[in-house]
Amino acid sequence: MPSTIFVRPALQNKLLAALPDLELTRLQRHLSLVEVQTGEILGVAALTLHHCYFPITSIVSLQYVANDGASTEVVAIGNEGLAGVNLLLAGGSTTYNVVVQNTGLMFRIKSGMLQEEFSRGGTLQYLLLWYMQALLTQISQRAICNQRHSIDQQLRRWILQTADRLGSKELWMTHERLANTLGVRREGISEAAHNLQRAGLITYRRGRITVVDRVGVEADCCECYRVVRRELDRLPSSSVGALPSMRRTAALAPDHAARSNGLDRTSEIFAG
Repeated sequence: MPSTIFVRPALQNKLLAALPDLELTRLQRHLSLVEVQTGEILGVAALTLHHCYFPITSIVSLQYVANDGASTEVVAIGNEGLAGVNLLLAGGSTTYNVVVQNTGLMFRIKSGMLQEEFSRGGTLQYLLLWYMQALLTQISQRAICNQRHSIDQQLRRWILQTADRLGSKELWMTHERLANTLGVRREGISEAAHNLQRAGLITYRRGRITVVDRVGVEADCCECYRVVRRELDRLPSSSVGALPSMRRTAALAPDHAARSNGLDRTSEIFAG
């Protein structure tokens, strides 16, 4: 097996890509590449979770389900992070459902294996503690956004954050699922999406959102997007010298074809 499996930047998880070779080599023995589908449930609140997930081209949504069955997203996790980081702190369960928001690829690891590597106190521990801070910022800012900002602004924030995580102007989400994600009424989402479309900022048809004018979407977005973006940009990566002790592999040019055919292309990574 090669010393590093993250040779295609389009398929990288940023936390894993920031690891030095020694830790990555040790960890990769326990990573399994999986393809997940939109709506797939990876974990259920109050039940024991046996795996953590490093998204690559997919997005994971942590959702709270109320007694009446209504669900609201607490935070979303893309290739900047780890789903299940709370398992490293205490207990083996979560208070949220772990649901796939976008079909794509991710690396799965048994929580016990990740806990063992985390306990070594190396770069992985440092990165995950840093990421926990960023995650707390997202959760707290999300609470502020839900209370203080309009549905139009919340929709703009969601569009920008999702586009950032996917690296694409094409997003897929029905009005109903988007309403559940933001914890608002479907009619509110329909009206907000119509307003953005009428302003020429997006097109929205049958669950497909195309960002036409990103600058325009961001112009009247609430400050929550920028606050979270700044926090995530502080996370070390393979392209920034935030951790001088880490040895990194030079980045390659993005392979956009890998995004649409990731599973087949990634099989090359594990050959050896």
